[in-house]
Amino acid sequence: MSTSFPAFPPQDHDHCVCLNTALGRAKARCLEQGIKWTALREQVFLEVATSHKPVSAYDLIDVLAKSGKRVAPVSIYRILEVLQSAGLVHRLESRNAFFACMADHECAAHTITLVCEDCDRVIEAAAPDAYRAIAAATQATGFMIRRTVVEVSGLCDECARRRAATC
Repeated sequence: MSTSFPAFPPQDHDHCVCLNTALGRAKARCLEQGIKWTALREQVFLEVATSHKPVSAYDLIDVLAKSGKRVAPVSIYRILEVLQSAGLVHRLESRNAFFACMADHECAAHTITLVCEDCDRVIEAAAPDAYRAIAAATQATGFMIRRTVVEVSGLCDECARRRAATC
């Protein structure tokens, strides 16, 4: 699999392209990994992938309820766990929310998550040097890493330019 990490897309971009690409990749990855692609998993994935913004499990429950499906929280979390294990969605730890993986990378890729404080969009960025620095620091102290999560909060280029223009 290749490694391509998109920048923040323009807010007014045609998200159907992102959605269709992510959906195709999701179905292919599930097929490769022997994961059953059910209608409910697809619906949850599509709801998560509908925008570049994170959604909580309870947001998903509310959206599904509006379409006539009442799904228990435990079922949503199980589906999200399956999607996470396949590398199709990622958990935004700081918000206990989920976002669709829009980058074509291996599950173990060394990425950081960038979160725009203004528009709420989230993207991944390749950051192997950051992970090398973390590994060096932990090795020097004898610390054993169990999990590394790097989330960076700030402003995307578009929001930063908009703010600068209004000042």
